Amino acid sequence: MNYFKLSALTVILPCAFTSALTQAETLSLGASVLYAQSPYRGGQDRYLPIPIINYEGDSFWFRSLQGGYYLWKDQQDQLSLTLVGSPQKYDPKDNDHSDMKALDKRRMTLMAGATYRHTAEWGVVRTALLGDVLNNSNGIIWDLTWLYPVKLGQLTLTPGIGALWSSANQNRYYFGVSDHESTRTGINSYDPDDSWNPYVELNASYQLSTQWNATVSGRYTRLSSEVKDSPMVDRDDQVSVWTGISYSF
Repeated sequence: MNYFKLSALTVILPCAFTSALTQAETLSLGASVLYAQSPYRGGQDRYLPIPIINYEGDSFWFRSLQGGYYLWKDQQDQLSLTLVGSPQKYDPKDNDHSDMKALDKRRMTLMAGATYRHTAEWGVVRTALLGDVLNNSNGIIWDLTWLYPVKLGQLTLTPGIGALWSSANQNRYYFGVSDHESTRTGINSYDPDDSWNPYVELNASYQLSTQWNATVSGRYTRLSSEVKDSPMVDRDDQVSVWTGISYSF
C-alpha cells in the first residue's frame, strides 16, 4: 500500500511516494498525474504526467522521483539515505506578465539527505532533511508530518498535518529578486529569510483487486510571510492534487 506525499511549494519534495513498511522485493508500475497551483504572479498552474515506478527491497527502495538506501528498517522504524528529484522551477517564458518574463530562470534540482519514518498505534511520523546537491539553490529543507491511517475495507484514508521548513538560500533562489533583476524588470528587490509553511493533507488508497491499486492525494498549504511577501508571488496558499493507478507484481 502506497501513500502519496506532496510538499508545500516544491510540490513533490521531499518524498513523492512514502509507504508503510511493505514486503521485501515488491515492484509496482503505473501512471499518475499531478496538478499544482503556481504560487507565482502570472504563473500557470501545472499538470505533470509522472510514471509510477515503486520498488521496495531489503536494502534499497525507489518511488518514482526518489530513491534511497536503508540504514535501518524494521516494522516500526525506517531510516534511509535519500536522493530526490525536485521539479520546482520558475520559467519566465511561461509567465503572462511582461515584467515577470524578464526575471532569471529558476531550475529544477536534485536533493540529498536522510528520511525517517516511525509507525505506532497513534499514527505515523515521517520527516526528511534534504539539501540541494546541484548548486542551484544551495538550499536545505526539513519536512515533518504526522499521519493517521484509517482502514475502511478496501479503502484506506490517511489524513495528515505537517510543516515544511525552507532555508534562506532555498527561498532566495525560488522567491527572491536580486538587485540586477530589479533594475532590469522594475520589480522591487527582495531578500527573504528562512520560513515555515504549515499544511494539511489527505491521502486515499483503494485496492481495486489483488494487484491493482488507485490512489489520490491532496494537500493545502498556507504560505509563510517570507514567501507570500515576495513580489514574485500573488497568493497566500497553494493546493496540489496527485492521482494515479498502479499494478503490483
